[in-house]
Amino acid sequence: MNKQLEKMKQNQECERRKRIAEEKHKEWVQKKREEEKRERKQKLSKEMAEKVTRELEKMQLQEKADMKYKEWLKKKRAEEAEKKKKEKEKEKEREAELQEKRTRSEKIFKEWLQNSRNKPQPALNGYGFPHGKSTGLY
Repeated sequence: MNKQLEKMKQNQECERRKRIAEEKHKEWVQKKREEEKRERKQKLSKEMAEKVTRELEKMQLQEKADMKYKEWLKKKRAEEAEKKKKEKEKEKEREAELQEKRTRSEKIFKEWLQNSRNKPQPALNGYGFPHGKSTGLY
C-alpha cells in the first residue's frame, strides 16, 4: 500500500512537473513570439524611417538640382542676351561705318565731278594726229 501510495505520489509529482514544464514552455514560446513580433515591428518601423529619410534626401537633391539648373539657365539666357546686344551694337557700328563711307564717297565723287567740269578739255588733234590717234607708219 505504501509502495502504491508512493508510486502514485511519484506519478502525480511527475505529472505535475510535466504540466509545469509544459506551462513554462508555452510561456517561453509565447514570450519568444511576442519578442519576434516586437523585433519585426521595430525593424519595419526602422526601414520605414530610413525609406522616408532617403525620399527626403532625394527630394532635397532634386530641389537643389532644379535650383542649380534654373540658375544655369538664367545665366545662359543673360549671356545670350548680352551676346545679341553686342551683335546688334556691332551691326549698328558696321552700318554707321558703311553710311559714313557712302557719304564720304558721294562727297568725293561730287568734288571730282565739280573739278572735272572746271578742267580744260584736251586737244582732239594734238601733235598732228587726227582724232588723237596715229594713222599709219611712223
